[in-house]
Amino acid sequence: MHDARAFDARDDQKEDNLGPLPEWDLSALYAGPDDPQLAADMAWLAEAGAAFAARYEGRLAGLDAAGFLGCIREYEAIQNRAGRVMSYVGLRHYQNTLDPARAKAFGDAQAQVTEATTPLVFFTLEINRLDDDHLERLLAEDAELARYRPVLRRIRAMKPYQLSDELERFLHDQSVVGAAAWNRLFDETMAGLEFEVDGETLSLEATLNLLTDHERSRREAAAHALAAVFTAKLPLFTRVTNTLTKEKEIEDRWRKLPTPQTARHLSNDVEPEVVEALRDAVVAAYPKLSHRYYGLKARWLGLDKLEIWDRNAPLPGDADRRIPWDEARTTVLDAFGGFDPRLADLARPFFEQNWIDAPVKPGKAPGAFAHPTVTDAHPFVLLNYLGKSRDVMTLAHELGHGVHQSLAAPQGELLSSTPLTLAETASVFGEMLTFRRLLDQAPDAAHRKILLASKVEDMINTVVRQIAFYDFEVKLHAARRQGELTPDDINALWMSVQAKSLGPAFRFMPGYETFWAYIPHFVHSPFYVYAYAFGDGLVNALYAIYEEGEPGFADRYFEMLKAGGSRHHSELLAPFGLDASNPAFWDKGLSLIARFIDELESAAD
Repeated sequence: MHDARAFDARDDQKEDNLGPLPEWDLSALYAGPDDPQLAADMAWLAEAGAAFAARYEGRLAGLDAAGFLGCIREYEAIQNRAGRVMSYVGLRHYQNTLDPARAKAFGDAQAQVTEATTPLVFFTLEINRLDDDHLERLLAEDAELARYRPVLRRIRAMKPYQLSDELERFLHDQSVVGAAAWNRLFDETMAGLEFEVDGETLSLEATLNLLTDHERSRREAAAHALAAVFTAKLPLFTRVTNTLTKEKEIEDRWRKLPTPQTARHLSNDVEPEVVEALRDAVVAAYPKLSHRYYGLKARWLGLDKLEIWDRNAPLPGDADRRIPWDEARTTVLDAFGGFDPRLADLARPFFEQNWIDAPVKPGKAPGAFAHPTVTDAHPFVLLNYLGKSRDVMTLAHELGHGVHQSLAAPQGELLSSTPLTLAETASVFGEMLTFRRLLDQAPDAAHRKILLASKVEDMINTVVRQIAFYDFEVKLHAARRQGELTPDDINALWMSVQAKSLGPAFRFMPGYETFWAYIPHFVHSPFYVYAYAFGDGLVNALYAIYEEGEPGFADRYFEMLKAGGSRHHSELLAPFGLDASNPAFWDKGLSLIARFIDELESAAD
């Protein structure tokens, strides 16, 4: 039972007159948890998985082009139905992770779907045993089959790291009590955390939100409350981290993957040298980006040193006005429409048909995301909207994802999913469109400065902070291979990258060393974080081309989003004259942030 004061964040929404906030209508998936179709789909999955294996296992090499295409389409249909089930129970769970009925439904469905799809494990294993020449002949014979070439290429990229059929089935089967179980423990623990701030009991989301409060004493109190709870829970978070990193090390070792990052690079369909070029460019730019900006911010705030609770503090003169939901909606749709009316038209149903769940609620998953669900339904966006200007940018970001997912859906279940490196393109582009519109409408130089500084902070959080996270993970996984890590060990790794990335303007309070504990990406998706920096650099380059007024840009942009995962990043960027493998590409993106800081320095009092 939660203290009634845990509802404070929601009460704040009413007091700030944000207006009615939308909540999900999940009926595009199922009418409700008791919908007979949900149970029917679960039963169908169990039968379909077994029938698929009985029909095709051990026979892929003997199929002709038409038979192979039929096999892939059956596999795709099973993935679609499993995705529909898990999307529905997952989204309901994220709405209230503390509801025992929803938690049970999620756990039961996870176990049943895992069991139903275990017979499918042979599919990718046998594809990797096909002779190259034989596969090429099949693809040449059938244009529709050839559409799946990118899927087959990504599957076969794992060929050198494939285990025996028996071991692959075992890993699939035990996942529900392995990483997935630890992920769930982390999520439910995070959703249940309560923080005492000035006599109020707040959720994680509401407490993190206080780090942007105008009152410095409130920011400081929030930072200390976060540190106190994270420190108290550190044994649990350390156990989760030790277990997941060790589990990954074991699987990587059995697969003979050369580095802990290799699996992520393969799933992202990106070359390791491209990621390293990005990482090196960002780290080299720390002094001219984060170090320089935070030194400037310290002077604006009249401080010799910034404390960690000052990192996202509003600037002097920022009214910190709460933005009603209707205004946020209009701002983002107008920005999207200003780029191209088609973009606004694609975003509008999210508002009109309750594809967004916006209020902060007890037990709701923190943060924000866009979930694509399945290609014959539509995406859903989760927010924790508190009316901050950053919340409007988050709305633009997640709607960018949603639009991207909608445009890619016609590719089908296997080809629509975009690698993480490209998945951030539309989201960051949506943010940039919204920012530029607000900047153009700024009534005076003071407002422009505040907007520009806010954008620089967001870009630093997207680029510098995420690459620091990436370096932390690299160090964490390397250290774990030498033995179990103590809380102090992990804390020290965290501080080594934080001090380097944030720079000399900061003083770090006791307790900040535990702040690694609440970052969900470290738990859910190791090495995910560089995708944010990849997306920001890519969008900066794309936006520069758009601003130059190059004819046909919008059409090429939509074609890129429609491609989903059907084309490699090099193919998608070629029409824009961009090449992510060139280190100079990343310098161009970083130079845009540096130019924004140049403008802020010239405007400094």
